[in-house]
Amino acid sequence: MQLQQMQDEIARLRGVVEVQQNDIQRMKQEALERYQELDQRIGSGTAPAAPANNSQPAGGDINAGGTPAAPAAQAPAASAEPADPAKEKLYYDAAFDLIKAKDFDKASQAFNAFLRKYPNSQYAGNAQYWLGEVNLAKGDLQGAGQAFAKVSQLYPKHQKVPDSLYKLADVERRLGHTDKVKGILQQVVAQYPGTSAAQLAQRDLQRL
Repeated sequence: MQLQQMQDEIARLRGVVEVQQNDIQRMKQEALERYQELDQRIGSGTAPAAPANNSQPAGGDINAGGTPAAPAAQAPAASAEPADPAKEKLYYDAAFDLIKAKDFDKASQAFNAFLRKYPNSQYAGNAQYWLGEVNLAKGDLQGAGQAFAKVSQLYPKHQKVPDSLYKLADVERRLGHTDKVKGILQQVVAQYPGTSAAQLAQRDLQRL
């Protein structure tokens, strides 16, 4: 009887594990699909569809909503103003609204101004990433590459780092710097396993 009870308990636990594994796989697939959809929208000059709170900094997801990221690390502070989260959010929201309005020139100016004004803001890492996306949408590959590279340089703990590195590899590919692309993609796969960016990087490596 005890053996049967143990076997029943093991079967039940296996069922729970299987359900959890299915849920995790589904969540990863949904995140990957959202990433690809946003990438296509930005690349085609279409603003990302987002609810009102999507102008807040992102967490692990690829959209612009979620939990505010950690403050910037090693960011320049020469022209920084004293921290004022409410004011920073208004400034960031205004810049992000320009993306939704597809006014990429003004969005680029707004994010650049935000980063000069609030380099240590909890929103700065996201602003740096979206500056890269905006420049990419404008066709400014040099500006996009510089912006994406600065995410990992200035905000190494930020959750946008794997996404920015993946996009940096895409920019290098477009610029014809194929020697750099493989190394960046391998870095994403090795350092950020399980992320949507790593899945896309692994796919791209198989195609090289």
